[in-house]
Amino acid sequence: MIPKPLDLVVDMYGCPNRCLHCWIGHMPNRRMRDGDDRFIVDFFRPYFDRIAFYSWLREPDYCDDYRERWEKDLRLSVSEVPKRFELASFWRIVRDPSYVPFLREVGVRRVQLTFFGLEALTDKYVGRKGAFRELLQATELLLAHRIAPRWQAFINEENKDELAELLRLSETLQLRERCEAFGEEFRFFVHEGSCDGENRKLYGIRIRKGNVPAELKPYYLDLDRLASEREWVERLRDDSSHVTFRNADRIVLQISNRFDVYFNFSEMSDRWKIGNLKTDAPDELVRRVAEEDVPALCVARNRTVGELAARYGDPHSERLFSRGDYEEYLLNLCLYDKSIPV
Repeated sequence: MIPKPLDLVVDMYGCPNRCLHCWIGHMPNRRMRDGDDRFIVDFFRPYFDRIAFYSWLREPDYCDDYRERWEKDLRLSVSEVPKRFELASFWRIVRDPSYVPFLREVGVRRVQLTFFGLEALTDKYVGRKGAFRELLQATELLLAHRIAPRWQAFINEENKDELAELLRLSETLQLRERCEAFGEEFRFFVHEGSCDGENRKLYGIRIRKGNVPAELKPYYLDLDRLASEREWVERLRDDSSHVTFRNADRIVLQISNRFDVYFNFSEMSDRWKIGNLKTDAPDELVRRVAEEDVPALCVARNRTVGELAARYGDPHSERLFSRGDYEEYLLNLCLYDKSIPV
């Protein structure tokens, strides 16, 4: 038995959105069949004695029978209880009056809602007209049931000024005071997001170091730990370490609706794929899981951070990154370099 607990996060139902920042990448919506969930759990049961099963990978509760689905997730899990986190479907919040009471019933007290600016930009980045108004409606419905909204905003050069307006909107709506009235905290926070999956396509408009509006800086996550790409290239050029990803206390596997298996380290692309539950032998696939043996990590082990920075970094760029996100960005550029054998 592998001693770590296992989280199985499965794209059983798809997602109503096509967000331009989606770090796992866009996938076709395809409802998996009855029994596929049991097959997936049974595939791993001989190797793990603690398994938490999640029937969603993108949009939580994106199925009409979400209550029965949650109860089934609990039954399928083995000596583990899947968590609700601070995630819920704003698509469903505004369409199903029973959904928010269900969230409160299962212990949800805070829900994260993601914005990309005001109406036009949020609709554009979510990939669905009406998304911004739904987010505002969801905010009110959550508050009515004493659940605190968390407003998350992804920042770039296109939307930076609108995010300052979004902050002022949250103040106009008195969200902080309304949450405090029932003992919860309203949070507004900004970050640039990783630069993998769909978000890598937004590299050209990634926020520049000197362009973060002053009023957003107190709400910017870990701003003091960020640096420009130019600064990272300078700092990392002689770095002999390697980009590392590790499963620490537990192993989290993301499973597509085609049964492809990935770690939750980065995007769900070919060179990050561990294998496929329908075509690979269980012993071999689980060996790759246990040994973290995937093409992307093999590349990472054979090229230093300094080599990646020298080959793929832009020494003139002021785009803002954390060190971890920048190293991951460089590694993914290397993985897409057809001159590099894997």
